[in-house]
Amino acid sequence: MDPNHFTLVFTILFSLSKIAVGEPKPSLTVTPTALARSGAAVNLTWSGVPAPSELDFIAVYSPPTSAHDHFLGYLFLSRSPSWRSGAGSLSLRLVDLRANYSFRLFRWLPSEINPKRQDHDHNPLPVTRHLLAFTGDVSFPQSPQQIHLALTDDDNAMRVVYVTRDESETYVKYGESEEALGRVALARVRRYEREHMCDAPANASVGWRDPGFIHDALMENLKKGRRYYYKVGNDNGGWSETHSFVSKNSDSDETIAFLFGDMGTFAPYNTFVRTQDESISTLKWILRDVEALGEKPAFVSHIGDISYARGYSWLWDHFFSQIEPVASKVAYHVCIGNHEYNWPLQPFKPDWASYGKDGGGECGVPYSFRFNMPGNSSESTGTVAPPTRNLYYSFDMGAVHFVYISTETNFLPGSNQYNFLKHDLESVARNKTPFVVVQGHRPMYTTSHENRDAALRGKMLEHLEPLLVNNNVTLALWGHVHRYERFCPLNNFTCGATVGLNAEDKKGYTIHVVIGMAGQDWQPIWEPRPDHPDDPIFPQPSWSLYRGGEFGYTRLVAKKQKLVLSYVGNHDGEVHDTVEILASGEVVNGNGNGDCSISDAKSKAGSEIMESTLSWYAKGGSVLLLGAFMGYVLGYITSARKKSEVPQSNWTPVKTEET
Repeated sequence: MDPNHFTLVFTILFSLSKIAVGEPKPSLTVTPTALARSGAAVNLTWSGVPAPSELDFIAVYSPPTSAHDHFLGYLFLSRSPSWRSGAGSLSLRLVDLRANYSFRLFRWLPSEINPKRQDHDHNPLPVTRHLLAFTGDVSFPQSPQQIHLALTDDDNAMRVVYVTRDESETYVKYGESEEALGRVALARVRRYEREHMCDAPANASVGWRDPGFIHDALMENLKKGRRYYYKVGNDNGGWSETHSFVSKNSDSDETIAFLFGDMGTFAPYNTFVRTQDESISTLKWILRDVEALGEKPAFVSHIGDISYARGYSWLWDHFFSQIEPVASKVAYHVCIGNHEYNWPLQPFKPDWASYGKDGGGECGVPYSFRFNMPGNSSESTGTVAPPTRNLYYSFDMGAVHFVYISTETNFLPGSNQYNFLKHDLESVARNKTPFVVVQGHRPMYTTSHENRDAALRGKMLEHLEPLLVNNNVTLALWGHVHRYERFCPLNNFTCGATVGLNAEDKKGYTIHVVIGMAGQDWQPIWEPRPDHPDDPIFPQPSWSLYRGGEFGYTRLVAKKQKLVLSYVGNHDGEVHDTVEILASGEVVNGNGNGDCSISDAKSKAGSEIMESTLSWYAKGGSVLLLGAFMGYVLGYITSARKKSEVPQSNWTPVKTEET
């Protein structure tokens, strides 16, 4: 027997032996004990709990040998309607962490509440001194998990990345028919280790979990704009289910993308950091849009603050499990944010930058290994960790040239990133891609209260904005601020005009849009609050054309004549703001009036914009009506699911500002 396992069993038995003779013996059971897939549910049932308390809780463990206080998360028994009787049940969906799960029931006494041991929302973390009952193990099959696609530097290829329990060779089988996956490619395997992490909790026992083995395979020599079917795995460990995607079509000028920042992930239990329940709705609506595309290629763009794991590694597993229904169908592209990277000793940390400890000690390692973006950008970590990757890159999709940059690493003149951006923007073939979209995490412009980033924004305005203006960049998209905000075409806080194909030597101002509203629920305050009369209020300046407080994402649809960016709200799945830009540079819709009212923008946009921007999304009036109806139904299902599945903590979250 593993010594750690022996010690744990002894501790559990000793704890249970202290329950007084004659009292009802508490019991805790879990069913089923073998799950068919990641994301399947178990039922936790308990009885015989004496003098039930609102602080009684069930802790979640994986692996089962984890120490008592190294739980993944916890559920209060009071979530069950019958908890006061000393008996009850709860349902919980489990993500495969490549190790078994187990559960333990604890009594937590009010006298044991430690105000110094808190979670991210300043709620005290449970104490695990009084074990009442525990379950056996719950297992998963060994098939590949967390499948996601990415475009490559080769227009005729698609990358697929996934995770398994061991380093055995695996393959991707693919073809144009689901019944004939005749082409096979070997995946390369890589992984990262605990010693690669920079700081706690990422390298501590409570935060670290084995990440498994990350497999990376290329599907090559694809025909343009064709649907391909694929599955990954091997005969010994098992194969995934069959997925499909539509390959990139370099002959087409049509562009479809779904873009957002700061989404995070949902977790079905309370844990050490705040998780993002609203990410469920964001992905539901994007999945609706992806499934409505038919045989059109598209991709997702997630611009920083990806999983919000912040050193608690199992949240990366939750994130990839959650995005798989979308990311297994379309390429999923990312750039790095502060919550993937920042740590006290990072190599680039000038005194004017607001880089802190937001990465939870990960120093970009999980981000670098779990994604594989085009290009070969990397920067040394200055530690034993491998270099940080996926920092800056670009690709063409239809009529748009997309550029990704890192606001967390050196972007000053003379740096590798600055040289890349300058050369890339100067090399765009505008006759092929008349529109250029630059994306990064921290915004160059925002009207939220982000004083800590003021100096950093100043450096971006000084060094990067001239590159955007001199090279007539159409759009600059940013995250970090958990709101939607669209600006006029800007240069040095001055509204101007965009410039199109026939500009010759004219400089075009860039439309900046903040799109960090995909899931993280701390948001800046723009309106006065009666209970905080001394808090500053941030009025909307004339150069901010639209500010929205609703969660959601943006859709980009473009052809050579016009680019349309639409803001879709999560509460109804409808468009709440739109900007339309012609290849000539003229902004024909979305000039704004400084009013931040969602309802006004909706009435202004109306059904005409919906029809013009989503012509790809329907094949006739009847289909459009059906799509609207299905959107309503999906919205209701999403809301109902959230109400039934999102855990209701006994604590009231404190929405504190974060970097």
